[in-house]
Amino acid sequence: MSRRLPPLNAVKAFEAAARHLSFTRAAEELFVTQAAVSHQIKALEDFLGLKLFRRKNRSLLLTEEGQSYFLDIKDIFVQLGEATDRLLARSAVGSLTVSMSPSFAIQWLVPRLSQFSEKNPDIDVRIKAVDSDTGALTDDVDVAIYYGQGNWPGLRADKLRNEVLIPVCSPLLLNGPKPLNEPKDLKHHTLLHDSSRHDWQAWFRQCDITDINVNQGPIFSHSSLVLQAATHGQGIALGYSVLARPDIKAGRLVCPFSEVLVSKDAYYLVCQQSHSELGKVSAFREWMVDMFAEESRSDLLAG
Repeated sequence: MSRRLPPLNAVKAFEAAARHLSFTRAAEELFVTQAAVSHQIKALEDFLGLKLFRRKNRSLLLTEEGQSYFLDIKDIFVQLGEATDRLLARSAVGSLTVSMSPSFAIQWLVPRLSQFSEKNPDIDVRIKAVDSDTGALTDDVDVAIYYGQGNWPGLRADKLRNEVLIPVCSPLLLNGPKPLNEPKDLKHHTLLHDSSRHDWQAWFRQCDITDINVNQGPIFSHSSLVLQAATHGQGIALGYSVLARPDIKAGRLVCPFSEVLVSKDAYYLVCQQSHSELGKVSAFREWMVDMFAEESRSDLLAG
């Protein structure tokens, strides 16, 4: 035998209106208009074939049937909220699989991971390094860090930070026999490339420099490898600022020029919409957002 359930949005509106004895306060609680609450109550009354409210002297009162119905259903909403809280609490522990590029894992997350673990000792983070993202999360991944423009259908994407590319090199190279006083001095140095030569081409074009051969210098498959080569004085890299930040802060890399190449892409934390409020996912997202916000403020103060 099938159960005959009333429209649940209408029941929710009725419960709030009956609790407050006010359509206005119910609308404020539910973030809808008073007219919407009134419409939902009318739909519920039509479904039940009963009047649930009556107005008297500009006040709202429950009918006998409305009072009986409210007493029966109010505990259901309390139990539903408690059950949801218990489920979210259980989801705040256990393993959390995070997918990202190897370079982001090496340069950014791994050095900071202990800070998350200290705040969330019941969450066991598992890092899955992937060379490229497909824009669709597999079932074994809870959260991913994507680099792009934020348009991945079906996924919740929280922007972490915009990105700029900056020239970086070893301090030993900066103070070497071939000075780096202006961008044109790069003609005397080896250029280090990340995946392709397009970034340096765009940077020189922005600086209005046309007489430097960008087709020289090694190409590396990962951003972390480019930065590693730069720290060893093998040339000048055009590094992603977020990934280069730890080496710059530690003094292993310096920025010889102030000219930067603004990227059209940014870093995003993505997850399935249906999983976005799970405790462990929410905890990791809030931590990531806070960390990037803190580092952005630190960069502004340093600037």
